[in-house]
Amino acid sequence: MAATDFKDYYAILGISKTASPEEIKQAFRKLARKYHPDVNPGNKQAEARFKEINEAYEVVSDVDKRKKYDQFGQYWKQAGEGFPSGGVGADMGNFDFSQYGNFDEFINELLGRFGGASPRGGRQSYSYSTTTSGPSGFSGFNDFGFQDAGAGTTQDSEAAIALTFAEAFNGVQKRFSLGNETIDVRIPSGSKTGTRLRVRGKGQINPMTQQRGDLYLKVELQPHSFFQMEGDNLVCEVAITPDEATLGASIDVPTPDGLVNVKLPAGVRSGQSLRLRGKGWPVGKGGRGDQLVKVAIVPPKDLSQQEREYYEKIRAIRTYNPRSHLQQFRL
Repeated sequence: MAATDFKDYYAILGISKTASPEEIKQAFRKLARKYHPDVNPGNKQAEARFKEINEAYEVVSDVDKRKKYDQFGQYWKQAGEGFPSGGVGADMGNFDFSQYGNFDEFINELLGRFGGASPRGGRQSYSYSTTTSGPSGFSGFNDFGFQDAGAGTTQDSEAAIALTFAEAFNGVQKRFSLGNETIDVRIPSGSKTGTRLRVRGKGQINPMTQQRGDLYLKVELQPHSFFQMEGDNLVCEVAITPDEATLGASIDVPTPDGLVNVKLPAGVRSGQSLRLRGKGWPVGKGGRGDQLVKVAIVPPKDLSQQEREYYEKIRAIRTYNPRSHLQQFRL
């Protein structure tokens, strides 16, 4: 690779060389949304920019690749292939590679220094192959990133895929492309953040064995306006009025299946959770977890004249003081 072909991945993502993983991820998401082919149909320039962004993220988001890139610069891919059997694998530190026209020249000179000279006195030439790591990108995903999952005999790949709560709850089929190959992947119901799905035989090709690794999809749930996940439980928060909390009430609560009627016990406290068994997230084979309903007591902001009069009457005759036990505390 000539020096003029070098790509500054940090500049492409608009970040500094000391950017944290979270800063890298945020920059990638912002640019990916802007230049995604689905957002710019038929725009070849945007498509090329999108591929460049994806290539940059694939490298700097991976700890090992980023280290090689920072150390070897434009020759990081070739350096990542290692040395021929019997060669040297020492740390090159801040070695300047710009003096070589390509990586072959560097390898040949290095091996010549360590006894790799040919019988004629010239330097022995070694041939080796370099491979690009990872597919160029998904199409049809809102948010994703690639990471080389292994440097051993396997060529597994990993991608983060963002799903809405509805897609993850019901299951969904996603279509995306790996280079020139288009595949359909069925995401089963019940996936949640951190779930890893294995797609056999759709990873990278090992240049040594020609065997293909697996692709692992790591699920990330997009935020929902009402539901949240806490461990294996589906959680929501429902507001109730002071009189409902005091006297008890029957209220309608949304679940993934629709509204259900929930009976509030008299004296329920703000922050208390009510458990709806079997109304939560899919688990196991056709099973369902629980949904937790967190109660939040919300006083009315705007009172009618009559409501205010009744609240004042209640205050005047109220005998319960929730702070009575605080009288004994001293420092």
